[in-house]
This record gives sequence, structure tokens and C-alpha cells, in this order.
Amino acid sequence: MEKALNSEFAGPTAFGHPKGLMTLFFTEMWERFSYYGMRALLILFMTKAIADGGLGFDDKTSGAIYGLYTMGVYLMALPGGWLADRLFGLKKSVWYGGIIIAMGHFMMALPGIEGWISDDSTPKISLSALDTTSFFLGLLLIVLGTGLLKPNISSIVGQLYPAGSSKRDAGFSIFYMGINIGGFVAPLACASVAEYDMHLGFGLAGLGMILGLIQYRLTSNNLDGVGEAPIVSSPAEKSSQQQLRIISMAVGVFGVIIISILFTGLVPINASLIASVSGIVIAIVAFIYLALVILAGGLSISDKKKVGVIAILFLFSAMFWSGFEQAGSTLNLFAERFTDRQVLGWEIPTGYFQSINSLFIILFAPFFASLWVWLGRKNLEPSSPLKFTFGLALLGIGFFVMYFATKIAASGELAAPSWLIVTYLLHTFGELSLSPVGLSLVTKLAPKNYGGQMMGIWFLSVALGNLFAGLIAGEASGGSKEGLATMPDQFMMIVYTVIGSALLLFILKPILRKMMGEVH
Repeated sequence: MEKALNSEFAGPTAFGHPKGLMTLFFTEMWERFSYYGMRALLILFMTKAIADGGLGFDDKTSGAIYGLYTMGVYLMALPGGWLADRLFGLKKSVWYGGIIIAMGHFMMALPGIEGWISDDSTPKISLSALDTTSFFLGLLLIVLGTGLLKPNISSIVGQLYPAGSSKRDAGFSIFYMGINIGGFVAPLACASVAEYDMHLGFGLAGLGMILGLIQYRLTSNNLDGVGEAPIVSSPAEKSSQQQLRIISMAVGVFGVIIISILFTGLVPINASLIASVSGIVIAIVAFIYLALVILAGGLSISDKKKVGVIAILFLFSAMFWSGFEQAGSTLNLFAERFTDRQVLGWEIPTGYFQSINSLFIILFAPFFASLWVWLGRKNLEPSSPLKFTFGLALLGIGFFVMYFATKIAASGELAAPSWLIVTYLLHTFGELSLSPVGLSLVTKLAPKNYGGQMMGIWFLSVALGNLFAGLIAGEASGGSKEGLATMPDQFMMIVYTVIGSALLLFILKPILRKMMGEVH
């Protein structure tokens, strides 16, 4: 495609955006297909009885492992960002990460493939060594691969747009829509296959990652000039980065050790305790890292203030994701146990509900992208902190809806699917107000040569949110008679916490805008 006349972009464009956005759009779409396809099955597989082909874990253990896994995929974003910034470059990191992710999904599929080849249709009455080992090693590989791919592909999107581009937020919203096309199709496809064998559902997720890698390689010329391997730094710059390198790699080592112990079962573990301690350690490490960037990163006063904004919004981002990411755990189990899924004599697979959020993203992402551009032209666009406030408020309202659904469940009745659908709609509006805006904001606030690392830090907030979401799921899933009775109160506590965070952020908004300077 020819470069558009009077375009603000140096290279070829497509639909008014850099053509490289399409390459990243489809790569991330297939990567998210693999991630959300597997995630839709994960907690269901762990809580399913052994005789039914699951792992037979209780809710508390399953929730903690789920939280540690989803934390891990974002925790490894920090060392993944450092490796991209200092060694591989962004584009190669995406490629290598995708390969490792695919290996992980196929590792999880091995027991199902073994059974299919041997044509063994008898129900499993015990866990084989292949079953447990391949499952946990597969999770470990996905964690490592996602750490390389996830932060760096978002950073490449940011590099496609020149400083001050009015289309940057819209570009990230389009990119986000690609994520959710994969997220919509994956649970439907993988959950359907999982009706026969969950391991084969995991394998289908891996096939999606392979398709993404093929597409990425075939259209890589669209990314010429961005995300290249880094130039060797001067001795002075190397010295100033030494402490940051140590912290970054320490996070990686910590993550690998924790995940390896948990997922390989080398020693007796208490998953909930490990998850709780991990959350504290990650929060401390993240703020030490940000402090070192501010104090020893050789930044200007303006850049130090911008990194400070990232640090403050880090907390609110973690709060948002701790609620939102209960979609794959608490709300997934609610759909399985307490939702009437019968339609004309056919029972809807539980995993299908995981597609609802992505469907709403597909429908409304273009609207939000156009809304920000339209308001920007009229100088009425809300600031990024205000968009964050909207996101948290909508998340809280969504859980308020679920409070009434849990009251129905606690009474012994099955709740209508509409309760979950309305909750996912409100959470989707919150996500569109916060998530793509947060990604875009980090690329604008990150100092030069810190793009991958700041995106890695940002994904640490998502890691913390995912971890807390898993821990909450272990307590609020209603898996016992006592838990079912207290479930409405637990959901109301979530409402109070999230809405309170939204009010606090609204109060801090003027301070944050001043620290951001010209960035909005």
C-alpha cells in the first residue's frame, strides 16, 4: 500500500494507521487466542474431579495456582522487557516468545494426544506422571514465553506512532480489538474441543500461536525500522543501567524459582501461602525498581515526574485487574456451578461465557477509539487519570450487579445468564476506559531507552492484579456450603474497595496531570 499523501507516518499506511499495526494486530490476535483459549479451561480443569479427567484440586489451591500462573505471565514481562531493550530487540523477542508459548501449549496437550493415538476411551481414575508433569511444565513454558512477547509487542505499537500523534490512542484501541477477536473465538473453539478432552483443548490453543508466528514472519517487512536490536551502549550508560539490570533479572530469577517449585511439585507446597508472599515481594521489587529508575537512571526532572505517575497509576491498575481478572476464576466457577446454562435441552459449555467480554470489546472498541479522537478534536477528551477513574467505577458497578446474582445462588436457585452478561458488559466498558489507555500512556511517559522496561513494570501491575484475583477466587467461589452463604458479602466487599479506589484516584487527578506535563 502506498504511503498516504500528507500522512504523519514515514512508512506505508493502512486505514490511516501504519501498516505495521496490521502485522502486530494479527500476531497478538493469535497469541491471545492461545492464552484465552487455555485460560477458559484452566481453573475448570484443576477443580474437575480426577475421575472426570481433571486434577481434583480444591477451590483454594486451584485459585492460588491460577493466580500464580496468570501473575507469572506478566511478572516475566520485566526481565522480558530488559532482554528486548538490551539484547534481542523488540521484534526478535516477540518471535522467540511465541515459539516458547507454542511449546508450552503442546506440552499441556501431550496426555490428550497420547490417549487419542492409543484410542483409549476409558475414564481416567488416576493421574499419570505424564498428565501432571506435562501440565505444570507447559504452564512454566507459557509463562516464560509470554514474558518475552507480551510487553514488547505493545512497545512496538507505540514506536509506530510519532510523538504527539493524535492517532496513538486510537491505534492502541484497534490493537486491543485484535486481542479480543482472538479472545472471542478461542473459548468457543477450545471449550468445544475440551468437551471431548481438555488436553486437546490446550493443544488447539497452541495451534493458534503457531498461526500467529507464521503470519508474523510473512509480514515482518511491515516493521522495518522499529523494534530493532539495540545499539551497544556507551560505558557511562552501561554503568548507570547496571543496578536496573540486576533488579530486572532478580525479578526473573524469583519468578522462575517460585513457578518451578509450584508447577513441578518438587517439594510439598502451600499454594495460597506462596501466592500471598509472592504478591508482597513483587510489590516491593516493583517500587524499588521504579525508585532506582528515578534516582539512578540519569533522567531529567520532567522524566522523573512521569515515572512517578507510572508508579502511582501502577497501584490503581493492580486494583482494577484484581477485580477484572476474576472473569477467568471466580466468575468462571459461578457460571459452572450457579448459572442456568440450559437452552432448549442443550447445556452451554462453561467456557463459552469467557467469550462474552471479548465480543463486547469487538463491538465497542471502535466506538471508544472514535470517541477519544472526536473529543480530542474538540479539546474535550478526558485526561488519562480520569479515564482510569471511569474504568474503576464501572468495574465496581459490575460487581454490584453480581452481588444480586450471588444472593440468588445463596438461596439455592440457579441465576439467569443475564446477570453475568450485564456484569461483563460493564466490565468491558471499564476495560476500554483503562487498559488501552494505560498501554498508550506508558509509551508516552516512558523515558528514552526505557520503553520495554516501563512496559514490563506496567505489566507487573497486571501480574499483581491477576495474583489477587486468584486468591479472591479461592475465597469467593462458593465451593462449600459456608462459602456459598458468605459469597454475597464477599462480593459487596469488592464493590466497596473498587469504588473507594475510584474516588481516591479522582481526588488525585489534578496532581497527576501536573506531574504528566504536556502528556495527557
